[in-house]
Amino acid sequence: MSKLETNTIDTVSGTNTLQVGDGNVATINLGKSGDTINIPSGATIANSGTATGFGANTPAFSVTKSAVQSIANDSNVLITWDTEIFDSNNGFASNKFTFPTTGKYLINAMVRIESSTDTPMEIKLYKNTSEYKKRRQRNFDYDTMSITDIDVFNANDTLEVYFLQGTGGAVNISGGTSDAFRAIFQGFKLIGV
Repeated sequence: MSKLETNTIDTVSGTNTLQVGDGNVATINLGKSGDTINIPSGATIANSGTATGFGANTPAFSVTKSAVQSIANDSNVLITWDTEIFDSNNGFASNKFTFPTTGKYLINAMVRIESSTDTPMEIKLYKNTSEYKKRRQRNFDYDTMSITDIDVFNANDTLEVYFLQGTGGAVNISGGTSDAFRAIFQGFKLIGV
């Protein structure tokens, strides 16, 4: 093996493609551990092959309920989540997600109402213990209600899900083995945006 030391590699005058490696199937390494590979502004990375080892949509989490939850009439109630499906960065605990890193996230929460009472209900996202966003709809007959949001969250921001209903009595939110995915709270960090 020989070593080539130079500061610049360029194409031959009149050509616009620089080929590194030809003839043999090989692993081509750029730099070593600790190096920075710089892609200057205006440059494009075009991928026609398989990209591995690049960023993933994490942190990411998904949680659900192991049992139904009773929601009192005309009360703003924190929805409890006790079953983790996954939690890539250990950001979920005590019914809330704490954002491990700053970035743009897609968040979704969904619940199924075990009631046939026709009444408005609200599902709410609470950011840092204050109402942040909500969705209101009428429940007609065991409806599913969801809220989805894409926004920038800072490291250590928290997010919780609350529910409000006004049927005149308590209603249940689905949960348990057969209904686990009728109540879900999940999200992930977007990359490349």
